[in-house]
Amino acid sequence: MPDSMLLVGTRKGVFFLRCTEGRTNWSLEGPMFLGHVAQHVVLDPRGGGRMLLAANTGHLGPTVFYSDDVGQTWTESSKPPAFRAGDSLGRSLDTVFWISPGHADEPEVWFAGGSPQGLFVTRDAGDTWEAVDGFNDHPLWATWTEWPENNTPDGSMLHSVNVDPRDANHMYIGLSGGGVFETTDGCKNWRTLNGNVAMTFAPEGGPELEFGHDPHCVRLHPDFPDRLYQQNHCGIYRLDRPDDRWVRIGDNMPADVGDIGFPVELHPRDPDTVWVFPMDGTDVWPRTSPDGKPCVYMTRDAGKSWTRQDTGLPERAWYTVKRQAMTTDDAEAVGVYFGTTSGEIWASIDEGSTWNCIAEHLPEIYSVEFANLK
Repeated sequence: MPDSMLLVGTRKGVFFLRCTEGRTNWSLEGPMFLGHVAQHVVLDPRGGGRMLLAANTGHLGPTVFYSDDVGQTWTESSKPPAFRAGDSLGRSLDTVFWISPGHADEPEVWFAGGSPQGLFVTRDAGDTWEAVDGFNDHPLWATWTEWPENNTPDGSMLHSVNVDPRDANHMYIGLSGGGVFETTDGCKNWRTLNGNVAMTFAPEGGPELEFGHDPHCVRLHPDFPDRLYQQNHCGIYRLDRPDDRWVRIGDNMPADVGDIGFPVELHPRDPDTVWVFPMDGTDVWPRTSPDGKPCVYMTRDAGKSWTRQDTGLPERAWYTVKRQAMTTDDAEAVGVYFGTTSGEIWASIDEGSTWNCIAEHLPEIYSVEFANLK
């Protein structure tokens, strides 16, 4: 796999890791945008070679850059994502947090999620962005998002933009906090999709609250788009459409580890295979590996059972892995990669059976994305 790389967004800039055949040797490039916050870096999987970066720069604030030469040169969007001028709720964008390519039939379309929870679209591959009025100006927006409260430690944000590969008008998003939402008419109308998801932090508690939930990451399987997985503040869930009630597959995790974490990553071909990185979500939420023993857990049966994968990882380390900081490649034996807030990147080329550290001493890692350059 000589023509692939990992795109790494950090608190202090962007780094690339290029691999050679066999995925055994990695070369580190960067930093680019040193000193600026790089929230999310994505190469267009639809082809064309465009790369987008969601960034917060000291002098420009929240913005997007794009590159057509694999990060050698960058251009800032001439019109970055923003709420509309004169916004009736007085919202202004603090962060561009998430980047997702649109449908394959719309190669110039990308979506961005921000904080506070706003959805934005570009139809010219990242140069100019518009607010998605159907969501941002929905009459229930302030209720869904509990505006202007900020109920998550890093700010309330919109993330996990998942476009149905069969239908450009069908899309899912995640709100922290707020929940999972679905549109079937090209973002004009939205409905909540949080059935059976626990919300133990709410005064009312229980799994029947319509909104207010805190999904950490939501993934739709590209080859089986009726299958979704969610790593939530309150557990790991699976949803098989047309059902609209999630199943808590995290109940099958070991009790001493629990099912709290941020990322959830999918096998590119097998919808039953998933990886998560557990964290300690007890008491004051230290957000580190449970008991300081880092591990990945994998399921090959859609969450009915889980296997611990820690061979090669430190016996003791207080790792935190953020929601965008875990990814998979498309090799026959799938590679799995994650980055930590303490600046390490770990790689497995045997689907999580063994791990090796391929980079260390980087700034706090916010995102890791696999990019196929072939």
